[in-house]
Amino acid sequence: MDKQELAAFLRSRRERLRPEDIGLPSGTRRRTPGLRREEVAVLAHISTEYYVRLEQGRAPRRSAEVLAGIAGTLRLSSAESAHLHLLAGTLPLHRGTVQREVRPSILAVVERLPQTAAIVMSADFEVLAWNDLAVALMEDFAEQDRAGRNLARKAFPVVGSPLPVVPPYGISDGTEFQQHVVMRLRTTLAQHPADDEVAGLVQELRTGNADFARLWERQDVHPAPVLTKTFRHPAVGEVTVDCDALELTDQGQFLVLYTAPPGSRDADALALLGVLGADAGRAPRRS
Repeated sequence: MDKQELAAFLRSRRERLRPEDIGLPSGTRRRTPGLRREEVAVLAHISTEYYVRLEQGRAPRRSAEVLAGIAGTLRLSSAESAHLHLLAGTLPLHRGTVQREVRPSILAVVERLPQTAAIVMSADFEVLAWNDLAVALMEDFAEQDRAGRNLARKAFPVVGSPLPVVPPYGISDGTEFQQHVVMRLRTTLAQHPADDEVAGLVQELRTGNADFARLWERQDVHPAPVLTKTFRHPAVGEVTVDCDALELTDQGQFLVLYTAPPGSRDADALALLGVLGADAGRAPRRS
């Protein structure tokens, strides 16, 4: 159980609620934002002392039923409730490290997809495999080391990093992507508490990038799906593609597919990029 992260998460969710949200009078003498701790405790049918200890990171492990009561009181979404249980240790954790080996069958899919830019990404945003169209659309990942292939580092360059302080690959949704990265990394860190590499990445970004640190303190855990993405490519201009991220649940990885409607200007741009990539002699690769 990560008591400190659990405490911070509970405080952030309590402070966002107003008394009137749960049928209580707002009053005029409140000194802190949101609900009072004793109000949460009463509504969740637990002692105030125990709830205070939870928010101070001093409470022992508690049952799933108690946590469900707290989640209902704080009006947590299903994703937030799952994260609460994960932090409290009532959901199974991944005791090992983030999986970075891609199954051969997934590699075959990536290499054979026609007119589709495809990458496989680890739970902490390292690009593990890619095809030639992904190289043409984004970059030649084989020319980067592991740190350079991490999309979280591209989204949040740290102080002194050689990476440019602009959205990676000129994407139009840079702010939304940053929010997605932070929320996904929060879940990954909770799922892999023994992975020093993930913890190190989060610490590096928290201390080296003010935007990451600010978003991390918000404690948000429910990323909105990214349905489309626009790349600004130096050879073909703007390319707007459908973006589908398929979770490989047994691996903890994501197969990300970029496609365009047949016959569209964007499909033509992808086709041209495929030709340019083939002329450059690029081939599907893995890390």
